[in-house]
Order: sequence, then structure tokens, then C-alpha cells
Amino acid sequence: MPGESDNDVRKSEDDLKILQYTCLIAVGLLVATLTTGCSTKSTPEVVPVVEEVVTENQVPEDAEALEPEIEATPEASEEDLTQTEQAVLNQRFGLLFDLESHETAEVELFFSYFNHKARKTVVRWLERSQPYLPYVRRVFTQYGLPQDLVLLPFVESGYNVKAYSWAGAGGMWQFMKGTGRLYGLQSNWWIDERRDPYKATDAAARHLRDLYDKFGDWYLALAAYNAGEGKISRALKQADCDDFFELTEKNRKLSGRTRLKKETRHYVPKFIAISKIFQNLDSLGYEPVSWEMEEEIAPVKVPAGTDLLALARAGGMTWSEFHEYNPAFRRQVSPPNMEATAYLPVAKADKMIAYLADPGSRPYAGYTRYRVRSGDSWWRISSRYGVPINVLKSVNNTRSNTLRPGQYVMVPGNGAGKTVTASAPASSSSSSKAETRAIAAKRGNYVVHSGDTLWSISQVFGTTVSTLKKANGLRSNSLKVGQKLYIPNSTNEATKQAVKDAEKVKTQLVQYKVRRGDNLTTISEKFGVTVSDLRRWNSLNSRGTIYAGQKLKVYVQ
Repeated sequence: MPGESDNDVRKSEDDLKILQYTCLIAVGLLVATLTTGCSTKSTPEVVPVVEEVVTENQVPEDAEALEPEIEATPEASEEDLTQTEQAVLNQRFGLLFDLESHETAEVELFFSYFNHKARKTVVRWLERSQPYLPYVRRVFTQYGLPQDLVLLPFVESGYNVKAYSWAGAGGMWQFMKGTGRLYGLQSNWWIDERRDPYKATDAAARHLRDLYDKFGDWYLALAAYNAGEGKISRALKQADCDDFFELTEKNRKLSGRTRLKKETRHYVPKFIAISKIFQNLDSLGYEPVSWEMEEEIAPVKVPAGTDLLALARAGGMTWSEFHEYNPAFRRQVSPPNMEATAYLPVAKADKMIAYLADPGSRPYAGYTRYRVRSGDSWWRISSRYGVPINVLKSVNNTRSNTLRPGQYVMVPGNGAGKTVTASAPASSSSSSKAETRAIAAKRGNYVVHSGDTLWSISQVFGTTVSTLKKANGLRSNSLKVGQKLYIPNSTNEATKQAVKDAEKVKTQLVQYKVRRGDNLTTISEKFGVTVSDLRRWNSLNSRGTIYAGQKLKVYVQ
């Protein structure tokens, strides 16, 4: 620094050297202490492999992230409003009171953003809302809430029942787990009722009513819906006011933890902007919303542990079709410790309700009936099927850690559109595959040519790869020149029977994470497959090596 003498500089340098030497001596003593008593053997240290336990997934596999337009914060209007748009913006109705000009600035910002830059997204939201809007309106009328509030899911999720935020809020109304539980919404490994559009709507109506009773103002109630009742209460107390817009004006003066985030400050203006658009769709050039698209459903109570896949099939539905009506279910089996609600299309409800009255009338479908092999453990079965050990024990009504070869264990299937069928013992399963292939060969109406693939054949005949594999009992996509395939016709009874027979030979894809000490032989023995299968599924040649942490595809029965 300027002003220091040469002697002072030299003295500082000497002091620094002494300090460096002292540090080096201290580090040397520390290393010596740590190494005292260490083994002098040259053999590498053996690190025990800790078996990983499949844990509860917090978010379902078919979860969808919130669209960026939900959290968008436009800085300035990029489009000049037309005369019609300006007239719509100036209208006052519903929850809209006489706002000052500085209070409408952010409303105009979001009105312009959603009406121009994000217009295609708004159109998608409007289409997605149509099956739910009539029900939401009925529920809010029942609770005496303003009709404008039926538009709140646009601000929360774009009316997406599968949406999850980065913070863990879920469903159309974006409930956090804790708030959902307060209003009776269960959320666990089996079910997430925040995704139930009917139960969640009722919960949202009660929550909004409670917030209004607390604050006596709908703008503050909306802000509290976003930020939490406690947060808004503390902010109002510190700001010494009882108005949302006054609170946002004073926000900078609040202490750090009390200050409202931008998301909350924008929440009410965003809601007002979307309300103005929705109330004026025709004049703003949007297609009108249809209030006639609500599908008639029959809510039914299903007992604990109900085989939902079998229930779906009783009504002639695929799992994907059933799951569209029932997005709350995370598995193909209902929770084993509670009665749940399933929503059935009225046209198919009779047969499905008949199944519930006599579930033994259909074979297991949502469960896998797994036969325990020598060397199996709860952990191996858990890892193989992606089901937590505590769930397996609960489903099988046992606390024992012991398994016996030949014993059967029921494994609930995944609920994200991936069907897990009931598997028979290995011998009968192999026999079933052989029978299906034999039937397909006799009916074979297409001979595989050089260059053919299942995909190219499916395109020529207007079917799918999945259907071809089912109808021909195929486990892989490999074909041989000269091989006979049965090309099904979806309107043919024989085809339906072939597909029904082929249901017995479905497989499940497992993503296996290679652990230290693993090799292809030990992995093949673990899953009951061959080394050549592993190489083929993972494009490994004869010299291909595997490494810890690598993920391998394994197709298991």
C-alpha cells in the first residue's frame, strides 16, 4: 500500500515466511497422526457394497412440469393494445373494483403478454379446461364463491391435473402436500389426490372460503392462496395496511423474510388479466369455450387393495384410458390401507361395478404374482420391480424378513401407463410363449423379407409394433428372414383372441444400475436371463465391458 517503508515491507515478508513454515510443520504433524496405525499391506482396500433400497418417489413418473408461461414475468409490453383490447382492459366486473392507474399497470402487462406472446398457450389452456369447468363452477356455486374463481387453475397450472411445480405443489390447484392433507387430500406412494380434479376442486373451494373468512378481501385471499396465510398476515401487520395493492407498494420497506416475492406480487394482476381475457373471448378473437364437454362419470368407492388394472379390463378399458379418468392413482392397485374413489365412464360402469362385487371373477392384472427363487430377498424383489420393501411387506401382510423358494409374493404394478401383468412360474410362462408363437406361425400371413423391421411392417399394415409383438409372442424386436408373422386385423375376432393370449407373455423393462463387483454373469443370474440377452439388449459386443454406475436394460418376466 502507498506510504509503507522498505523496512516494514521486508519485515512483513519475513513474518509471512515464518507463518508459512509453521503451517507446513502443523500439516506434517497432522498427516503423521492420521497415518499412525494404518495397515502397511499393499492389497487394495475392499469397500463393502451397500445395497440400495428402492424408496418412495415423491413425484409420479407421468408428472408434467409447469409450463414456462405460468411463471413468466414479462418486463414490458411488447405489443400495443388495439382499441378493442384497450376497451376490454378498462372494463370492470366480478372481482374487479375501481383500481388506480398505478395498480392497473401490471394487469395491462400480463393482459398484453397472454393475449399476444403467450396466446397459443392460452388457447391450449382453454381447450384443456373444458372437461372440468362445469364441475368447478357447480362446486364454487355450492360454496357461495364468486364465479371468477373458476379461472384460478389457469394461473396455477393451466388447468393441468398432472402438473407439478419445482417446490412440489401438485395437480390442477397446485396444493402443497401439507395444505392438501389439511383439506383431506392423501398423497403417498400409492395415490396423490391432489391430482384428483374432483376432490381437489372441493378442497380448493373450502380453502379459498377459509382464506376469505380470514382476510375479508378476495385479493388478499388470492395472495394468501399463493404465499400462505401466515406470510400475508405477517406482511399486512408489518406494513400496517389491509389492502393488497397498498401492501405491494410498501413491500420494499418490509424486512427480508416478510417481504413478498415477485411471484406473489404478480399473482393478483395475472389473475385479473386472465379474467378479462376469459370474459371477452369472442371480442378478443378466441374460440368460445364449450360448457358441454364434461363427461358423465360414476364415482365409486373401491376397497383397499383393489386390482385397478383388472377393474379397467372389466370395462374393456386399457390402463392408459382408465388412468385418464383417474390420474390420482400412482399404481395399478389401490392403496391397501384405505378406501379410495375411482371414476368410471357411465357407459362402462355396470361391468366394472359387477367386477367390484366379485373381484375373484377375473385373474390378477394389476399385481404380479412373483415366485420366489433360490437366493431371492425382499431387497432383490424390491430392486427388480421398483417397489419399496415396506410396501411389498404390507401388500403381502407380513413383517418377516425371510422368504422361501417356491413362495409367491404379490407385487403391485406401476401406475404411469406401464402395465405389469401377472406372471406365472417360469416353466408355464415359457410354455405360454411357445404356444403363442406356434399359433402365430400357423396363422402367419406375412413372410419376413430382408431389411424388414417390426416398425416398417407395422407402418405397411397400419398397426403398431406393440400389437405385432403381442400377437406373435415376441420378446424382442429381432426378426429373421423367412420368419412367418401373423398380422392382426383389429376388427377380426381371431386377432382379439391372439392379443388376449399374448397378454400372458408381456415383459417388464428394468433399468439396472451396475454395482461394484458386478459382471454380466452375476447380473444374468440375478434376473434369470442369459448373458447373450444382456449383450443384445444393451448393444454390447463380446469384448464390451461394464462399469459401476452404468445403467443396463433388462427385460424380465
